[in-house]
Amino acid sequence: MKSFVKVMKALSDPNRVKILKMLQRRHLCVCEIQAALEIAQPTVSSHLKILEDAGFVISRKEGLWVIYRLADGRDSPYCATLLGSLTHWLEDDPEVLEILKVLPSIRKEIICKR
Repeated sequence: MKSFVKVMKALSDPNRVKILKMLQRRHLCVCEIQAALEIAQPTVSSHLKILEDAGFVISRKEGLWVIYRLADGRDSPYCATLLGSLTHWLEDDPEVLEILKVLPSIRKEIICKR
């Protein structure tokens, strides 16, 4: 029961759902997610920690950056099911569409040069 509740709580925030929708398109670092969502870096890190603890995302170190991607769902059947469904959900949501529209122009190499 605890793992199910943790997974459901992880999806209870709109920004975390948006992060998952972005990660469906490509792997991202914190600064790219921050730029797309226009929220503070500590807030993005907190959201990612919640998603990682629930089993939705995994991270790896790549030079200066920590890169996040969707987990394969192997460790949580709840995450696997929801990630599979989320692929089709919210594809026409205005907030999701807006973020996905700007996502191609957001690159860590450009952001970190500022």
